[in-house]
Amino acid sequence: MDTESLRLFVLASETLNISAAGRSLGMAPAVASTRIAKLEKLLGAELLHRSTRKVSLSVEGRDFLPYAREIIAQEQAALAALGHGTTKVSGTLRFAAPSTFAQLYIAPLLSDFMSDHPDLALDLHLSDSQHDLIEGSYDLALRNAVLADSSFTARKLAEDTRILCASPAYLEAYGTPKSADDLAQHRVLAFQSMDARLMKTPDGQLAYFDPRLAAQCLVVNDGMTQRQATLSGAGISINSLWLVHEDLAAGRLVRVLPDHDLSYEPALWLIYPKSNVVSAKVRVFMDFLIARIGKAPVWV
Repeated sequence: MDTESLRLFVLASETLNISAAGRSLGMAPAVASTRIAKLEKLLGAELLHRSTRKVSLSVEGRDFLPYAREIIAQEQAALAALGHGTTKVSGTLRFAAPSTFAQLYIAPLLSDFMSDHPDLALDLHLSDSQHDLIEGSYDLALRNAVLADSSFTARKLAEDTRILCASPAYLEAYGTPKSADDLAQHRVLAFQSMDARLMKTPDGQLAYFDPRLAAQCLVVNDGMTQRQATLSGAGISINSLWLVHEDLAAGRLVRVLPDHDLSYEPALWLIYPKSNVVSAKVRVFMDFLIARIGKAPVWV
């Protein structure tokens, strides 16, 4: 199978523009279209839907895409093993991450990364609502839980300690909970995807906490909004330490039930499709994030 045609298909699936993908590989538009057509004939499937107005990835194309990337990665690894590899990383890296974390910790680092890898384009998709990694054809994603899907591999970025906290003004007005049971009498801020959970009390007992059963509940789907609402005195929230550690140090927020432990051990994970060969663009970005963020997280 012609790997140059596979490379063209991968680029076209990322840009949704066959002509532009061809030009990036030094092909005329007509040549690029012909090569895609020949690849589809060889595979017996239409990989890209084409119309006069747009190009889109077909169901078969979406299914075939990770295999095309794998073949290209294997070719690069084989050439590197023979001494023909290059340290220059190129292509497009599609990365999905929570917008709140990305704003605080990833965006300030992008200039350095881009300077280190001028031939690598970054396509960032940032939202506190999680993206579908398969449907979105992402090369890499940041998640606060390991996916159960066995087709993905996870690499730990950093600890993601969760705490209960509230503003001093809220606690002065409504009192400070002394136990997990007291939370039911309070206003509670809950993240949209947050389920009921168990907390471990100081004596090792388990206490059940369901934010939606509180006296009043505010549900949000954006981490920065949750932080701002907590600061304004809207209620008690479960927040990641990486988001509120400066507010705690400055006294703008106060930990609630600090001797209670959330029963699971959350962490931030870099998730990527399982493969025998990790592509160079994924590897360098993961290594960069772990070196700059995960080696010594500022919130620990």
